[in-house]
Amino acid sequence: MTTLMAETPAFVHVPVLLDRVVELFSTVPAGTVIDTTLGGAGHATALLDSRPDLRVLGIDRDPQALAVARARLAPYGSRAEVHHARSDQLAAVLAASGAASQPTVGVLADLGVSSPQFDDAERGFSYRHDAALDMRMDPGAGRSAADLVNTEDEAELTRILRTYADERYATRIARALVAGRPVTTTGQLRDLVVSAIPAPARRSGGHPAKRTFQALRIAVNRELDVLGPTLDAALEVLAPQGRLVVIAYHSGEDRIVKARMRRAETGGCTCPPGLPCVCGAVPEARLLKRGGWAPDAAEIATNPRASSARLRATEKLP
Repeated sequence: MTTLMAETPAFVHVPVLLDRVVELFSTVPAGTVIDTTLGGAGHATALLDSRPDLRVLGIDRDPQALAVARARLAPYGSRAEVHHARSDQLAAVLAASGAASQPTVGVLADLGVSSPQFDDAERGFSYRHDAALDMRMDPGAGRSAADLVNTEDEAELTRILRTYADERYATRIARALVAGRPVTTTGQLRDLVVSAIPAPARRSGGHPAKRTFQALRIAVNRELDVLGPTLDAALEVLAPQGRLVVIAYHSGEDRIVKARMRRAETGGCTCPPGLPCVCGAVPEARLLKRGGWAPDAAEIATNPRASSARLRATEKLP
């Protein structure tokens, strides 16, 4: 998501691939862009500044991010509207909003977790801080990471670590977590993971707890479960020539984005590749670039957390 760093009581925001996002929405018709992961409103303010005929409908599940976004978007008046919701609820939010009467000409999804969520020890996202084990993007909803670690059995914890982080030592880590219960802090979790991984493997590949923290965060927030319905809803609400722009940071996210956009491009065609379509599939959208875009070296140098970003975009057909 948008990278944010606390400099003062306010936030300094560094939106990933900002110029590319603005460029991709520069030619859409006038109307509303739905920012499904509003964060600190870095992308949203840039879009509003770039075109006076656009308005932004912002959605985020994190109340802290929404407070920052509301303050930043206040100068834009009725051109910006903010809602506390999950991204897959975008159709319902749109229907109840002031933007319902205008065409939806864009949907933006900047996935993952923002730097303030990582850097705020109390949120429990990071192995670098010792704090309560939480990891919820919306602290008032759902199970925390502590709930998950202390209630799921070894088999389910192993599945989570393998599915969401490709963790080589998933079974060993899951066994250590079960044996070490109750696990209530990020420090406890980090130490248990480190103890479960063989010493030679701990010497390379970054911090040994990184994958476990990633997997638990994805599971706690149901990030991959929410993504598919979000993309389906986005394509449904888009007006002709409207664009869906998605920035992913994790291979599991990117696979879902690629598959959904491919299905929209082919209309779900089931005919053999290279042969004319006879199944009656109707293409819904066109890809704007195969393979998508990645940050250049200059952006990565100034914002290292952008290094894994992959942007894909598609345009709704008439």
